[in-house]
Amino acid sequence: MKYDVIVLGSGPGGYVTAIRASQLGFKTAIVEKESLGGVCLNWGCIPTKALIKSANVFEYIQHAEDYGIEVAKSSPNFTNIVKRSRDVADGMSKGIQFLMKKNKIDVLEGYGKLKAGKKIDVEGKDGKTTEYTADHIIIATGARSRELPNLPMDGEKVFGYRKAMTLEKLPKKMIVVGSGAIGIEFAYVYNALGTEVTVVEFLPNIVPLEDEEVSKQLGRSLKKQGIKIMTDSSVEKVDISGKGVKATVKTKKGEEIIEADVVLSAVGISANIENIGLEDVGIIVDKGKITVNEFYETNIPGYYAIGDVIPGPALAHVASAEGITCIEKIKGMHVDPIDYGNIPGCTYCSPEVASVGMTEKAAIEAGYEVKIGKFPFSASGKASAAGAKEGFVKLVFDAKYGELLGGHMIGANVTEMVAELVAVRKLETTGHEIIKAIHPHPTMSEAIMEAAAAAYDEVIHI
Repeated sequence: MKYDVIVLGSGPGGYVTAIRASQLGFKTAIVEKESLGGVCLNWGCIPTKALIKSANVFEYIQHAEDYGIEVAKSSPNFTNIVKRSRDVADGMSKGIQFLMKKNKIDVLEGYGKLKAGKKIDVEGKDGKTTEYTADHIIIATGARSRELPNLPMDGEKVFGYRKAMTLEKLPKKMIVVGSGAIGIEFAYVYNALGTEVTVVEFLPNIVPLEDEEVSKQLGRSLKKQGIKIMTDSSVEKVDISGKGVKATVKTKKGEEIIEADVVLSAVGISANIENIGLEDVGIIVDKGKITVNEFYETNIPGYYAIGDVIPGPALAHVASAEGITCIEKIKGMHVDPIDYGNIPGCTYCSPEVASVGMTEKAAIEAGYEVKIGKFPFSASGKASAAGAKEGFVKLVFDAKYGELLGGHMIGANVTEMVAELVAVRKLETTGHEIIKAIHPHPTMSEAIMEAAAAAYDEVIHI
C-alpha cells in the first residue's frame, strides 16, 4: 500500500495533521494502536475536564446557600462521575472516527514500526503485519507518565494520570507528587469530592512555570479549600507493603512519613519513542526527544516528528499547530515557524490559571524595563455577581515600546480569556491599544483592559 502521507499516532497532533494533509490533497493514512484521539481525547485533556466539571457542580451545590438557594443534602456518586467522564471521552473518539471518514483518511489499526526507505510495518491485533510506504511519514506517538526510580508505579497504590481517571472508589487520602497542571487538576478534583489531598512539590512554588504571584495566590486558594501543600519537598520512597501507602517525604525540616490510600505520580511525561523503529531508520534522538528542524524534519529525509516526542511544550494545541505547520511546509506553502514564546498554558483547577509569554521575573532577567499592571477580580462587577472574586490579571509590558511581554491570570474562566492575550501578542498590539479596545461590561474580560490601564496609571475601578 502506497500513500502520500502516513501519520503514526492519532492524538491531537496526529489526527489534526492527517485531516490537514487530506484537505491539501494528499492520500493519507493514520496508524493507531489503541483508540482514535490518543491520550488527549481518551485519557487526558477531555476526560479530565469532565471530572473537573463534576467537581465544579458538586462545589456549586455545597455553596448553594451563598446564592440564596436551599439544597437538600448531596453527595458525589464517584462511580457515575467516572462513567460520565468515560462517556464524554468515548463520544469524542467517535467524533474523530467520523472526521477520518469525512476526510477519506485510511485508519490503519495496529502497532506501527518505522522502517528505512519511507516504509512502516503495522502489526494488527490478529498478529498479522502489513507493510506500507509513503512519501512522507510523520511521527506523532505522544507521551506517557514519567516514572521516577524511587517512585515505581504498581498501578494499584502508586499510579499515573490514566489510572487516576478510572479508580473504582473515592480514596480517603491521596498524595499527589508534582504540582504541574496534571497534579494540581487531580488534586482539585479529588479534594472537591471529599478526598484528603497532600501535594508534594520539589520546587519552591506550585505550578512552577507560572508567574510567582500566580503560584502564591493559587497556593492560598487551594489551602483554603483544604489541600495540604508541601513545597521544597520530595518523596524519597514509598512503602506499599501495608493496606495503604507510607511515603517518606524529605523537607527542609527533615523527613516526614505521610500515610495515604494511594499516590498519584504527576512528575512529568516520557516520550513514546521506544520500539517504533527510530534506530532502524537512523533518526537522531537527544535527551529522550527526536531532533527536528523548525519545520519538524528529522535528519532522515521523508521522516518528520511533532508533539510530545520533540523538544518543546508538551501541550495538545502545540502538537496540532506543529502538525499543520509541518504538512503545509511539505505541500510547499509559505509558512512561518511557530513562535514558541507565544504559547498559552492553562491549568483547569478552581480558580483556573492561564498565561502566555514571559513572567515578570523572566522579562527582567532578559534585560527589559517593565511596566506591570494588575487588576484584582475582587474589583470586577461580573466576578462579584458570580461569587468568584478570587484572583487577578497581571500584565507585563515592555516600558520602551509598550509591547505585551506576558500575561498571567488566576480566577474563574481565565482559560477562556487567555486567547485574547495570545492574539494581542501575535498582532504586536500595545498596552494603550488594549486600553482603547472597548471591552463589554460586565465581563471577567474587562480585567484585561483594566490591568493594561493599571500599568499606565489610567485604571478606573481600583
